[in-house]
Amino acid sequence: MQDTFGMVKIALLAAAIATLGGCASGTGGQDYSRAQTRTVQEVEMGVVESVRDVNIEGTKTPIGAGTGVVVGGVAGSTVGGGRGSIVGATVGALLGGLGGAAAEEAVTRQKGVEITVKLDSGRMIAVTQAADEAFRPGDRVRVLSGGGTTRVSH
Repeated sequence: MQDTFGMVKIALLAAAIATLGGCASGTGGQDYSRAQTRTVQEVEMGVVESVRDVNIEGTKTPIGAGTGVVVGGVAGSTVGGGRGSIVGATVGALLGGLGGAAAEEAVTRQKGVEITVKLDSGRMIAVTQAADEAFRPGDRVRVLSGGGTTRVSH
């Protein structure tokens, strides 16, 4: 019986890790959401003035917390018997939910860059995006804007 609970815990933990890993999504110059396809974007040319490394926080959806609640509840229910099992499941679910939310944010966090561009029009803008392309001061770049999204690419 104890081996069965151990296998269930391992299976749920594996599912949680797979789910959290699937939450990661790109926000870089090469990444487009489905809604951004087949839409008109304004294109402006410019020159990179500066580049600064930044961290882009991870996602905070109910998926991480929900997965943690399930895993923590199952793990906690194996502690003690009777009322102890109920208390263990409750505490395990609470701690699992907090841990799952934190794990999701950590797994989906990514490195980014803040790119300051002087547009040919003379206007200066800064765009933050995932660090999926290398930029250096002096690079000639395209700035695409549309649908509430702006990106920089070579």
